[in-house]
Amino acid sequence: MISSWRVKRAAKIVRDGGVIAYPTEAVWGLGCDPWNEDAVYRLLAIKARPVEKGLILVADNIRQFDFLLADLPQAWQERLAASWPGPNTWLVPHQNRLPEWITGQHDSVALRVTDHPLVRELCALTGPLVSTSANPAGRPAARSRLRVEQYFRGELAGVLDGKLGGRRNPSLIRDLVTGQVVRPS
Repeated sequence: MISSWRVKRAAKIVRDGGVIAYPTEAVWGLGCDPWNEDAVYRLLAIKARPVEKGLILVADNIRQFDFLLADLPQAWQERLAASWPGPNTWLVPHQNRLPEWITGQHDSVALRVTDHPLVRELCALTGPLVSTSANPAGRPAARSRLRVEQYFRGELAGVLDGKLGGRRNPSLIRDLVTGQVVRPS
C-alpha cells in the first residue's frame, strides 16, 4: 500500500505525540499513539473524558492486536477474525498488557479493526491508534470536519481530511467473554 502524503503527515504527527482528528466509519474520531502517555492524557483533556472510562483502540488488521489475542481461546480468536474488518468493537481481556491510561478501570479493552480506507492506511503506518469520537464529553459526535473545527479549534495537532465511511451509527460494542451487547449499532 502506497500512502498518500496526507496520511504520511498524519502518521508523523501521531508518532511525534500529537492528537489528530480523522474520519471513521460513522463519525469523526480523535486519535493518538496509545503508548504515549502524554498524548493520551492530552486527548482526554481535550475531550474532557475521564481516564477511568477507558478508550477504544483501532487497527488496520487483526495482526496488530496479536500481543493481546495470541493466547486467547481459539474460538474467541475465530469470533474476532470473522467480524473484522468492520463495524464491530469487542471488549477483550487486556491481561495487564496495556497501560491504565488506555484501559481505565476495566479488565478489558475495546478493540476494532476498521474497514475505513484512510484509517486503515494510517494504522498501517502507526500501528494501533486510540479511537474515540470527536466531541467534548456530553456533546454529539462530530459528523463533519467543520464540527471538529468548531469543537476543538486550535487544540489538535492535525486533521486527516476525508469522508466518513457512510454508516449511520458508531460501531456495535460486544463483550468477547460473555457475548453481551454493550452498545448497539
